[in-house]
Amino acid sequence: MPRLPVIDVASAQGRVKEIFDGPLKGKEINIFKGMANSPAVLDVYLGMAAGLSQTALTAQEREVVQLAIGEANGCDYCTAAHTKIGESLGLTEAQCLAARRGSMPDDPKLDAVVRFSLAIHEKRGFVSEEDIETFCAAGYTPQHVAEVIATYALALFTNYFNHVNDTEIDFPAVPAV
Repeated sequence: MPRLPVIDVASAQGRVKEIFDGPLKGKEINIFKGMANSPAVLDVYLGMAAGLSQTALTAQEREVVQLAIGEANGCDYCTAAHTKIGESLGLTEAQCLAARRGSMPDDPKLDAVVRFSLAIHEKRGFVSEEDIETFCAAGYTPQHVAEVIATYALALFTNYFNHVNDTEIDFPAVPAV
């Protein structure tokens, strides 16, 4: 059961209503209804998500970061949500599971994204030169390094929000890894 009130979108007012009538129209999922306790938190989420949509990383690359970090953090909500999103972007169920397991041997570029994301996570950002060089050797640039860090930050934000809130999962269940 969620620890924060679940905001009823139909009776939302002010900035929360504007957000659900605008950028989140039709996206009345539990994480957003929990974040709606603070319009500023919804705005932070939307700002990060909008900014990341403009990166050189593909949508699939951003999703494998979310899947790997969601799994690493034990966020069942995010692994379920990002599996659904990843599949809608063309990732297979097997690829989503592989990202959650931390290795995508069938796709060297996505594997590099997953491994670099997990290096950031496991080393709390103190990655080695070798970690960066290995990531870039897969065809990535310093721009991509920065963008993986930002995508990681969004994953951490949503994972921790869900942990604190104990957000009820409103996506199909995913298999354990």
